[in-house]
Amino acid sequence: MKYTLAFLLLTISYLQIMAQKKLPVVKANSSKAIILEEDTGLKTDWNIDPSVKPDVYTVTKISKGSRTVKIKTDIDSIRITVKQGEKKDFIILLKDKDSCLTRIESAVPKNFSTVRPAFHDSIRLGINEQNTMFVKTLLNKTDSLVLNFDTGSNNLSLTRETLKDKIKEQLKGRVNVLSIGNKKYDGFRIYQVELSGHGTDGRFGWDLFDGMVVELNYDKGIMVVHSELPEFVKKDKAYQPLDIIYFDQLFFVETTIKQGRKTLKDWFLFDTGYQRTVMLDGPLLKEQQFPADQMKIIKKVVMKGGQGNEIPVITANLESLSLGKYHLKNIPSQVLSESRPVKDKKMNILGNEILKRFNIFLDFQHNVIYLKPNKLFNDAYIEKQ
Repeated sequence: MKYTLAFLLLTISYLQIMAQKKLPVVKANSSKAIILEEDTGLKTDWNIDPSVKPDVYTVTKISKGSRTVKIKTDIDSIRITVKQGEKKDFIILLKDKDSCLTRIESAVPKNFSTVRPAFHDSIRLGINEQNTMFVKTLLNKTDSLVLNFDTGSNNLSLTRETLKDKIKEQLKGRVNVLSIGNKKYDGFRIYQVELSGHGTDGRFGWDLFDGMVVELNYDKGIMVVHSELPEFVKKDKAYQPLDIIYFDQLFFVETTIKQGRKTLKDWFLFDTGYQRTVMLDGPLLKEQQFPADQMKIIKKVVMKGGQGNEIPVITANLESLSLGKYHLKNIPSQVLSESRPVKDKKMNILGNEILKRFNIFLDFQHNVIYLKPNKLFNDAYIEKQ
């Protein structure tokens, strides 16, 4: 029996080695590598660790098709392409002796459309004079919090003041549950932040609703979380569909801006947590040959950067901004003189002073946004009031 068990273990070990031999192999002399998502531009510093088997890198959420990742070591490289829900293994051979099993994977897409009974959970939605959108929530059945739904963030962030004065129970070492309306959400991380939207205790991100559909109806003053997209949305031709693409934990929609004879179509961060109209990255616009210098200046201010550095910000008149077939004119827009990239990505931002003018369906199942002008569409911009 003893010899049979030993033979069986040797056989399993041999089969594992043979299986690994069939995997692609990339060589490395240094434990430092770079993983680059070629279609998003997301770059991640990667530590090659032989003790972790497999060492897993999960790509940014895939909207459609597949995602190609390039893994570059100090002496070699390899490309791996994965589809939604797929995973692929390969070997990094470190210093010709350590075999590091590495996995590139795409998370299995979440989809609540098959949940029965279907849910359509309606929550009272508020918006204040500063364009902060908020809902009332309950954390761990004890702490009532007013939170901003910030699509430009993820997980749950609470201000230092909230954590100090409003949270009654220890948050670490437990499964935290956030109640919004009749539904409960868990599996998120909690971060401390210094600031949140005006009048709120913190903010929660779009990823709480991954695989669901979120309706923001400013006409009725409600936020509704759906298990699937209501049938009437696709039938109503007034709703403009816009595809979503993802970068790390952020999502973007295609936006067109125009100044003079120049028209620029690009992907803008969809950010209900940004209270103004749009934030335009000056250096990025210059690279794209967009004539931001032709925009009429409304005012100039100085912002403080994360390191305490001063960043001049100009508010200037943007001639036109379009989301699909809907066009907005003469938008007071912030133009940054210095880029504020996220993980090396320069970006322009769509804020809630624009987004509040539409009733919106955020379809995180099919990665599409539906927009329809609401009663706020023709309101004057706060910057001009």
